[in-house]
Amino acid sequence: MSVVYPLEPLRVEEHLHGHLGWIAAMALLHPAVLLRRAQRRAHLSVVFAVALVTLAAWIGVTMYPAYRETLRQPIFAGSAAVGYLFERKEHFAFGAVMLAWTGGVGYAAEAFAEGRVRASLRRTAHYAFVAAAAFALVTAALGTVVAAYKTF
Repeated sequence: MSVVYPLEPLRVEEHLHGHLGWIAAMALLHPAVLLRRAQRRAHLSVVFAVALVTLAAWIGVTMYPAYRETLRQPIFAGSAAVGYLFERKEHFAFGAVMLAWTGGVGYAAEAFAEGRVRASLRRTAHYAFVAAAAFALVTAALGTVVAAYKTF
Protein backbone atom coordinates (compact mmCIF):
# COMPACT_ATOMS: atom_id res chain seq x y z
CA MET A 1 0.00 0.00 0.00
CA SER A 2 1.44 3.35 -0.97
CA VAL A 3 1.11 6.54 0.97
CA VAL A 4 -0.15 9.57 -0.94
CA TYR A 5 1.33 12.86 0.21
CA PRO A 6 -0.49 16.10 -0.56
CA LEU A 7 1.27 18.47 -2.89
CA GLU A 8 2.48 21.40 -0.86
CA PRO A 9 2.72 24.54 -3.00
CA LEU A 10 6.08 25.62 -1.53
CA ARG A 11 7.62 22.18 -2.15
CA VAL A 12 6.39 22.23 -5.75
CA GLU A 13 7.74 25.75 -6.21
CA GLU A 14 11.04 24.75 -4.60
CA HIS A 15 11.41 21.74 -6.91
CA LEU A 16 10.48 23.82 -9.95
CA HIS A 17 13.04 26.43 -8.92
CA GLY A 18 15.77 23.84 -8.42
CA HIS A 19 15.15 21.98 -11.66
CA LEU A 20 14.81 25.20 -13.62
CA GLY A 21 18.06 26.42 -12.06
CA TRP A 22 19.94 23.38 -13.40
CA ILE A 23 18.30 23.79 -16.83
CA ALA A 24 19.23 27.48 -16.86
CA ALA A 25 22.83 26.65 -15.96
CA MET A 26 23.01 24.24 -18.89
CA ALA A 27 21.26 26.73 -21.18
CA LEU A 28 23.87 29.39 -20.35
CA LEU A 29 26.57 27.08 -21.66
CA HIS A 30 25.06 27.17 -25.14
CA PRO A 31 25.62 30.87 -25.93
CA ALA A 32 28.98 30.66 -24.15
CA VAL A 33 30.04 28.08 -26.73
CA LEU A 34 28.31 29.62 -29.76
CA LEU A 35 29.71 33.10 -29.22
CA ARG A 36 33.32 31.92 -29.45
CA ARG A 37 33.14 32.42 -33.22
CA ALA A 38 32.74 36.06 -34.21
CA GLN A 39 30.34 35.44 -37.10
CA ARG A 40 28.08 32.91 -35.36
CA ARG A 41 24.47 33.94 -34.81
CA ALA A 42 22.94 32.92 -31.50
CA HIS A 43 19.72 34.91 -31.17
CA LEU A 44 17.51 32.13 -29.79
CA SER A 45 20.25 30.69 -27.61
CA VAL A 46 20.87 34.06 -25.99
CA VAL A 47 17.17 34.86 -25.51
CA PHE A 48 16.30 31.47 -24.03
CA ALA A 49 19.34 31.38 -21.74
CA VAL A 50 18.66 34.85 -20.35
CA ALA A 51 14.94 34.10 -20.01
CA LEU A 52 15.51 30.80 -18.18
CA VAL A 53 18.01 32.20 -15.69
CA THR A 54 15.73 35.19 -15.08
CA LEU A 55 12.70 32.95 -14.54
CA ALA A 56 14.62 30.71 -12.12
CA ALA A 57 15.76 33.78 -10.19
CA TRP A 58 12.26 35.25 -10.11
CA ILE A 59 10.87 32.02 -8.64
CA GLY A 60 13.65 32.09 -6.04
CA VAL A 61 12.85 35.67 -5.11
CA THR A 62 9.16 34.85 -4.69
CA MET A 63 10.06 31.96 -2.36
CA TYR A 64 12.51 33.94 -0.26
CA PRO A 65 10.01 35.27 2.34
CA ALA A 66 8.76 31.74 3.05
CA TYR A 67 12.36 30.50 3.27
CA ARG A 68 13.24 33.28 5.71
CA GLU A 69 10.21 32.57 7.90
CA THR A 70 10.29 28.76 7.78
CA LEU A 71 13.71 27.34 6.97
CA ARG A 72 16.48 29.84 7.59
CA GLN A 73 16.65 29.55 11.38
CA PRO A 74 16.39 25.72 11.49
CA ILE A 75 19.09 25.40 8.83
CA PHE A 76 21.48 27.70 10.71
CA ALA A 77 20.64 26.01 14.02
CA GLY A 78 21.38 22.58 12.56
CA SER A 79 24.42 23.54 10.52
CA ALA A 80 25.78 27.05 10.20
CA ALA A 81 27.98 25.85 7.33
CA VAL A 82 24.93 24.82 5.27
CA GLY A 83 23.20 28.09 6.18
CA TYR A 84 26.16 30.06 4.89
CA LEU A 85 26.20 27.93 1.72
CA PHE A 86 22.67 29.13 1.06
CA GLU A 87 23.72 32.73 1.62
CA ARG A 88 26.59 32.29 -0.87
CA LYS A 89 24.17 30.62 -3.29
CA GLU A 90 22.14 33.82 -3.35
CA HIS A 91 25.23 35.86 -4.22
CA PHE A 92 26.25 33.51 -7.01
CA ALA A 93 22.67 33.51 -8.34
CA PHE A 94 22.63 37.30 -8.47
CA GLY A 95 25.96 37.22 -10.31
CA ALA A 96 24.66 34.63 -12.79
CA VAL A 97 21.61 36.74 -13.61
CA MET A 98 23.58 39.97 -13.97
CA LEU A 99 26.26 38.33 -16.12
CA ALA A 100 23.62 36.67 -18.31
CA TRP A 101 21.93 40.02 -18.85
CA THR A 102 25.33 41.61 -19.55
CA GLY A 103 25.94 38.95 -22.18
CA GLY A 104 22.49 39.42 -23.66
CA VAL A 105 22.78 43.19 -23.84
CA GLY A 106 26.30 42.94 -25.27
CA TYR A 107 25.14 40.48 -27.90
CA ALA A 108 22.16 42.69 -28.85
CA ALA A 109 24.27 45.87 -28.92
CA GLU A 110 26.75 44.22 -31.25
CA ALA A 111 24.22 44.52 -34.09
CA PHE A 112 24.37 48.32 -33.83
CA ALA A 113 28.16 48.66 -33.56
CA GLU A 114 30.99 48.57 -36.07
CA GLY A 115 34.65 47.65 -36.16
CA ARG A 116 36.54 47.30 -32.92
CA VAL A 117 33.52 48.16 -30.79
CA ARG A 118 31.55 45.35 -32.43
CA ALA A 119 34.33 42.85 -31.78
CA SER A 120 34.67 44.08 -28.21
CA LEU A 121 30.93 43.68 -27.55
CA ARG A 122 31.03 40.16 -28.99
CA ARG A 123 33.96 39.20 -26.74
CA THR A 124 32.24 40.76 -23.75
CA ALA A 125 29.06 38.80 -24.48
CA HIS A 126 31.02 35.56 -24.83
CA TYR A 127 32.95 36.03 -21.58
CA ALA A 128 29.83 37.18 -19.73
CA PHE A 129 28.02 33.99 -20.74
CA VAL A 130 31.01 31.85 -19.75
CA ALA A 131 31.06 33.49 -16.31
CA ALA A 132 27.25 33.36 -15.99
CA ALA A 133 27.30 29.64 -16.76
CA ALA A 134 29.99 29.06 -14.13
CA PHE A 135 28.10 31.09 -11.53
CA ALA A 136 24.84 29.30 -12.37
CA LEU A 137 26.48 25.86 -12.04
CA VAL A 138 27.87 26.80 -8.62
CA THR A 139 24.46 28.18 -7.64
CA ALA A 140 22.67 25.00 -8.70
CA ALA A 141 25.17 22.80 -6.88
CA LEU A 142 24.91 24.82 -3.65
CA GLY A 143 21.13 24.85 -3.91
CA THR A 144 21.09 21.08 -4.26
CA VAL A 145 23.26 20.68 -1.15
CA VAL A 146 20.99 22.96 0.88
CA ALA A 147 17.79 21.31 -0.41
CA ALA A 148 19.17 17.89 0.45
CA TYR A 149 19.82 19.15 3.99
CA LYS A 150 16.46 20.82 4.66
CA THR A 151 13.41 21.44 2.51
CA PHE A 152 9.89 22.82 2.82
